[in-house]
Order: sequence, then structure tokens, then C-alpha cells
Amino acid sequence: MDLAQNAWWEKFLSTDNAVILDVRTEEEVLSGKIPQSINIDIYKGQGFIYQIEELDKNKTYFVYCRSGARSAQACSIMNQLGFKHTYNLEGGIMQWEGPVE
Repeated sequence: MDLAQNAWWEKFLSTDNAVILDVRTEEEVLSGKIPQSINIDIYKGQGFIYQIEELDKNKTYFVYCRSGARSAQACSIMNQLGFKHTYNLEGGIMQWEGPVE
């Protein structure tokens, strides 16, 4: 499900067992990331799938990338793998006005 940044962040803050997932490349992450996020690069193809499969499917995932396209794709893949709660950050980190580290 796509959420605008305010709704995405508020839902993250109010959700137990929430995980922020950054699906950008390592190089992109070096330019700044949302605090507490874990990075799994969607461009790693099957490697991405393997790493995603190791995550707890009972948790709620808040997914972002640079502009929102790759994270939407990641949410779709995760849903196909049995993840029930995934939220895509519309506009990605390019439009993000929240905290960055």
C-alpha cells in the first residue's frame, strides 16, 4: 500500500514490530538514510529475495527507495512471498522531510 510521507511516518511510529526497509543501493545509502532503517538492495535480484525471505513475515514493513518506484516493486514482491503488511513511501527519500542520518 502506498502512503504519503506523513501517513507513512505516523503509521510507523504507532505500529508495534515495525521495520523500516531501505531497498536502495549501498552507494545511495551513503548519501543519507532514514534512522533505524535496514538496507536490502532490490537490484541484487535473487540475493534480494533470499534476504527478504529471512525477515519475520509477522512484522510490519515500511519500505522506501529514492523515488518510490523500487520500493513499490519491493512491496509487491514481499506480498507475493507472504508478507501481509508492507507500506511504500510515496516519493521516496527524494521528497522525504523527516529525519535522516
